[in-house]
Amino acid sequence: MVEERVQVIGFSAAEPAAVWAVAGNFCGVWHPVIAKIRAERDDRGALIRAFTAKGEDTLYREQLTYRSDTDRVLAYTHLEGIAGVERYDARLQVFAGEAGGSRIEWSARLSASAERASAIAAGTRAIFEMGIAAFDGLVGDVRPNKPAVSEEETPALRTLFIDGDAQLALTVSPQKSGPLVLFLHGIGGGRSNWLAQLRAVAPTMRAAALDLRGYGESSLGGSQSTVEDYCDDILRVADALGAQKLVLCGLSYGSWIATTFAMRHAERLAGLVLSGGCTGMSEAGVAERDAFRTAREVPLDAGKTPADFAPAVVDVLAGPNAGEVVRQTLLASMAAIPASTYRDALTCFTNPPERFDFAKLTMPVLMMTGEYDRLASPAEIRGVANRIVEAAPRASVRFEVIADAGHVCNVERPEAYNRVLTEFLSEVAS
Repeated sequence: MVEERVQVIGFSAAEPAAVWAVAGNFCGVWHPVIAKIRAERDDRGALIRAFTAKGEDTLYREQLTYRSDTDRVLAYTHLEGIAGVERYDARLQVFAGEAGGSRIEWSARLSASAERASAIAAGTRAIFEMGIAAFDGLVGDVRPNKPAVSEEETPALRTLFIDGDAQLALTVSPQKSGPLVLFLHGIGGGRSNWLAQLRAVAPTMRAAALDLRGYGESSLGGSQSTVEDYCDDILRVADALGAQKLVLCGLSYGSWIATTFAMRHAERLAGLVLSGGCTGMSEAGVAERDAFRTAREVPLDAGKTPADFAPAVVDVLAGPNAGEVVRQTLLASMAAIPASTYRDALTCFTNPPERFDFAKLTMPVLMMTGEYDRLASPAEIRGVANRIVEAAPRASVRFEVIADAGHVCNVERPEAYNRVLTEFLSEVAS
């Protein structure tokens, strides 16, 4: 096999957002050589485009492996159609031009037989050049937004309790077909932090927000909580609601729990949404984990409760432009946590059982973080997203930054968060 690399850089007079509205439509009929195209899903829910070229009968199939509207980039891998190819990975990204307009970079790395490698590389270059040249005539909004759901159309939510070693409390929307979307809050939160998301998702999918052990109306178990306990709780919820497939949506501590569940029960997940973090303390050394826990236990050891130090925590969690309503919401969530629950969660969080093997992630993954997140910066989460792509090349990963938001980005900027979330869920459920 011979390896080849192709890179084409072009320019458009159109603004980057307008170019991306076309280029970012992975299954759109915008390239001039495409005759027909359709969207497919594999058994893991990954998005595949199947298309024919003008004047040909060959069916080409390509899988989306990474996408970010924030960075205006998508990556995909070739599955079938090009004879002699062993591996073919491509990437398309749109940048702001230095003098206005847009710069478009389209590249591919391929491995093919010695007889075919040069011809495939030359054909790839021609395809990329034709696609870039077409953008100026194609700009426009090809993906109109769906109308917002009114309060009157939002299904009623109810509270459900599940008995067991630890009683679990959930807010649940009415039954719908398809996967159950289960929301997992952060270490300083509660299930009420997800109300805006429950209302956004409930019209199309069944959704539930869980109070983790000891939080809200859920009780602690008879012993120190472990992440295995949380995974078992997720299975209990799925069984109680009759859900064979789940989409786990976590924030910070909840993202770490969701990823841990994915390491053990990937077959139960139709999708994974990780907000404001992912790896938690799983990649930290013993000293760092101990320092993290000890610093947060000092006020607890002095007899204080989370309500006493909630204002300082909110200063870290909130973005610089967070309004008073947002700050009061975060303050109330933190202040409601019993000291015993907070200590229990800290111990669990700082005793991770493993370093994650991202190759086990076989489901579509959406990663989001706030623009001003001090605990999980966009650079850090973008890096983790790229690591998942490298470790699981057949996975589908999307990364987005929620503008003007801090750590609890779903509470601070719910409209922007929900727009990305519901788009992802519509793709997973299709």
